[in-house]
Formats: sequence, C-alpha cells, structure tokens
Amino acid sequence: MRMRRKKHLEERLAECGDYIIYMDREDRNYQVKDTENILDYETVFDNRNPVHLEIGCGKGQFACEIAKRNPGINYLAVEKSSNVIVDAAEKAISEGIPNLRFLRGGAEYLESYIPSGSVGMIYLNFSCPFPKKSYAAHRLTHRNFLAIYEKLLTDGGEIHQKTDNRAFFEFSLEEFSQNGWTLKNISLDLHNSDFEGNIVTEYEKRFSQAGFPIYRLEAFKQNCYKQSKT
Repeated sequence: MRMRRKKHLEERLAECGDYIIYMDREDRNYQVKDTENILDYETVFDNRNPVHLEIGCGKGQFACEIAKRNPGINYLAVEKSSNVIVDAAEKAISEGIPNLRFLRGGAEYLESYIPSGSVGMIYLNFSCPFPKKSYAAHRLTHRNFLAIYEKLLTDGGEIHQKTDNRAFFEFSLEEFSQNGWTLKNISLDLHNSDFEGNIVTEYEKRFSQAGFPIYRLEAFKQNCYKQSKT
C-alpha cells in the first residue's frame, strides 16, 4: 500500500533547502552512469572531512545521533520516501547538525552522485528484507548493490548492517561471502552481546521490545576502490 503524501509536503521539502539533495529527479536515468552530478563534498559541507553513508535512513534517528557524536565526519543519509526524508531533514535542521545532509532516491542512483572511492563507511540499518525470492535483487545486500558499494568505498572501507530478520541476515552473509567480502564482528543477538556504542534506531527499539533478536555484521574488502576499477 502506497503511503499517503503528507500535508504541505512540498512546502516542507522546500524549507529544508540544501539539506536535501534530490537524486531521483524525473530527468535522471540511473542506468546511465555519468559524472555530471557527482557531489563536491567541500561545496556540500564546507570542509574536506571524511564521509560516511547511511542507506535507508528513515526518520533520521540514527543519522542525527551518529553525526552529533562524530562532528569530524560528514554524513550522507539516503532515503526514497519524501514523506519520511522531510522528517529526517527537519530533525537535523532543528538540532543544528552541520555535518549531515540527505539524498532522496534509491541506492541505484548513488554511482551518479557519490565520488568513487570516497566513502569510509556504509550503514544498512533495518533495510526492507523483501522476503519473496522473486524480489531478492531489491535487497540492499544483493550482489548488484554490493558492486555499487565497492566502487564508492575507500580502501579499507566497511559496511555495517543491522536487521531483525534472520532470513535476510543469512542471505546477506551468503552474498558478502560469495562476492569476496570479509566478515567480522557477527552478532546473532546484538542487545545481549558485549558490543559498545550501538545507536538504537526507531525500528530497532520496536523490534527489540517485541522480543526479536537484532542481528549485526561488519564487512570489508581489501583494496576496495582499486579492485572496482579493474
């Protein structure tokens, strides 16, 4: 079921100004890779600090919190839904977070906006699991998306994933392993582990309170950007 558009949505989006960058404009074809729209981070953030990326940021709880904890890192948070991204951007603006910007659109657009080899970390927090096998290519840890992330990450860059869906987590483990990624710090019950510094998202809190274990992994690929060029 499609989400109903919020009242005064266009006005609210406009008021967010340059906090939202629109990747999914009608005149863009993500299948055509070009450099016309590649972001200049210094223009976006007014500095040359390292850049981290969250894909599927929801209402921005994780993105806002991690950006506040790490003022020396710039964060880009990706979200498809205008109804949702407007809440996230308004939250960042109201909390005065200068090192966070939002990208509206799907992960398939990222190659046309993010400079290759420029992202130190990618966060995938509670992505849609698309449980039907016929929709597997839509999962954000499908090998097609992993190939995109590989191009964006710096050498030594990492992907951190959290989910409450065991089948999706097992799928992710297989996709990473079968496509040359190294896995570490795998947790089958994050909230009952010794992991420190976890930022609880809105979905994570809901699922954990309902008694679901939270699964987490970290993945990296040596010489990531170099390999993606060959």
